[in-house]
Amino acid sequence: MKCPVCNVELEKAIFQNVEVDFCPICLGMFFEKEELRVAKDEKDNNLVWLDIDLWKDKRKFKISKVNLLCPVCQLPLYTVFYGDSKIEVDICSICQGVWLDRGEFRKIIEYLKEKAKYEILKNYFKNLAKEIAEVFVGPEPLREEILDVITILKLLNYKFAVQFPILIEIISALPK
Repeated sequence: MKCPVCNVELEKAIFQNVEVDFCPICLGMFFEKEELRVAKDEKDNNLVWLDIDLWKDKRKFKISKVNLLCPVCQLPLYTVFYGDSKIEVDICSICQGVWLDRGEFRKIIEYLKEKAKYEILKNYFKNLAKEIAEVFVGPEPLREEILDVITILKLLNYKFAVQFPILIEIISALPK
């Protein structure tokens, strides 16, 4: 496989417990289908419940063709915004692989951490209901969907404890 930017042979490496193909020159990385999600989950376990499906919301889908070829399919890659962020990633519409330029994975993780802070407090019950529904019909295996629900419950507990420590003291002092 060749780097879509430098046109040199890609090398293999383990990145966040995922075998990825990377360019030794520009340090871009190619993630095959689902590998980006797995790497994100490995990087920060508190983000497992927050999935961004690059192909999900067609109304928000802003796409533009770039002069890069997919390392696997050798067909044009398309640039899309990662979720509702300003981070542009290159995707293959055939194999659903994702090409990230150097530093874009870090930007995605930072974006998701900020999004998680907002989502967990502002839309907690909506997100909890969504995650519970995904246990039955979710895109991931049942075990992973259940872990997503548990993670979101833990996060609320942490956020609640930090935001309202006096309530935690009162509840802890109640007779058992």
